[in-house]
Amino acid sequence: MTSPRIVPKALAVAALMACTAPAALFAETPANTLVVADAIDDIVSIDPAEAFEFSGTDLTNNLYDTLIELDPARSGELVPGLAESWSVADDGVTYTFKIKEGVTFSSGNPVTAQVAADSLKRVVKLNKTPAFILTQFGLSVENMDQTIRAEGDSVIITTDKPYAPSFVYNCLTAGVAEIVDMETVMAHDVDGDMGNAWLQSNSAGTGAYVLRSFKPNEGYMLEAREGHWRGDAPMKYVMMRHIPEGATERLLLEKGDIDVGRKLSPTDIAGVEGNPEITVQNDVGGQIYYLALNQKVEALTNPKVREAMRWAVDYQGMTDTILKGQWVVHQAFLPQGFLGAVNETPYHLDLDKAKELLAESGVELPLTFAINVRNVQERMDIAQSVQNTFGQIGIEVTLDAADGKQVLGKYRARQHDITLQSWGPDYPDPHTNASTFAENPDNSDEAKATGYLAWRTAWDPGELGAMAEAAVTERDTAKRAAIYEEMQRIHRDSSAFVLMFQQARQSAMRANVSGFYTGGATDSATYWLVTK
Repeated sequence: MTSPRIVPKALAVAALMACTAPAALFAETPANTLVVADAIDDIVSIDPAEAFEFSGTDLTNNLYDTLIELDPARSGELVPGLAESWSVADDGVTYTFKIKEGVTFSSGNPVTAQVAADSLKRVVKLNKTPAFILTQFGLSVENMDQTIRAEGDSVIITTDKPYAPSFVYNCLTAGVAEIVDMETVMAHDVDGDMGNAWLQSNSAGTGAYVLRSFKPNEGYMLEAREGHWRGDAPMKYVMMRHIPEGATERLLLEKGDIDVGRKLSPTDIAGVEGNPEITVQNDVGGQIYYLALNQKVEALTNPKVREAMRWAVDYQGMTDTILKGQWVVHQAFLPQGFLGAVNETPYHLDLDKAKELLAESGVELPLTFAINVRNVQERMDIAQSVQNTFGQIGIEVTLDAADGKQVLGKYRARQHDITLQSWGPDYPDPHTNASTFAENPDNSDEAKATGYLAWRTAWDPGELGAMAEAAVTERDTAKRAAIYEEMQRIHRDSSAFVLMFQQARQSAMRANVSGFYTGGATDSATYWLVTK
């Protein structure tokens, strides 16, 4: 029997291509192949018009390109994608994107302005979950022939009113705006689905890679395109293996059977630190952890009570222990990496100050509340820490633990006292969080505006709503950022939310791997820059 350590490289790649390689097949991965382990069972679709989960957009980011893109190495910086230049007219509503010459899809079909316009129209027609990222600009099935059109070598997009140009551009970097080969997908149209079913196991893009195989909850295999417009990707193949267990990823990483592990626990990370063959890369993600304080509960409407709570959270203690490596202290509604993000963290555990504020509040102690929390270990650990420190200042908390659906249902019905929640941005622009944390156009129960977190917790943001609307139409990017900065400071100190943590990401990888970007808070994973 041939030893696993001397499997011929061609055979190893063939096994990778099938996505069926057993865990013990490789002593080290092939030199031309990047092998990544992650939990990818969140993938619902890999059609760019429908993909809206982290793992799905990680995949499509490497198969497709957008008109303009975010530089993987410089978070938040716009760079040319399929458009070599872009501009907005003086009317504030007409955007022009000039298409690069000579770019082709993996089929060999050329990228033209007409194809790009039709690809964006496809998103509007299909109207899948992420379509709102484009349709929020007034684009609809009824008007799309006028609002999305090709003129010569340019795509013209006309919005319903003037917005901040950075808002429009940032949204066009989202996965839903990735350009597909319309001739190829329409050749696979079934009952008017515009190739949607076919794109669940195939690709039709301009990206650095082509999809060779995909098996849900198992993995996928990508092959680099030769002569790609960015230059050939150093890694000929990328294999993703669905391995959700951090301990298993650690074992495979230490053996050399995978190059990158993305789901190692803090314990696993601690275990590989000091191993000269493994490096740990730190990054941030877009998720935010917060407490929402229901303003239908009288005691929680008292500003001094809310301020006391901000001083009664052991932020650093939690990130140093139960959340180590997974979350960092963050006390604003915009994640680090977004335009206008504020990274100040003025609040820390100060029980004496919290007690003084409660004394000033005039409320009768003890106060009693329930915290609704999803019954998973990390959230329970956070809730128990809050329960402990709140208890020390005279706020008695019981934990109402339930599954995620039940906890969200109570939150969306405004039936909680306090709820522990996380929130992730829908698209890489600050309006995605500013609108939900700081806008609430109708605070009545009848509004049922569950898309607004401020509504869910029955809080009227007052002036912040007008500031959010001003920011999304401010054409000067620096002025726009300044509005968000001011908003976050007001929100941090006076809102019905206690902002606590931002997601941290730790990827462990073999020491010979470089150029792997996870996307930070605003983008998706990039494989085409990786070298070994």
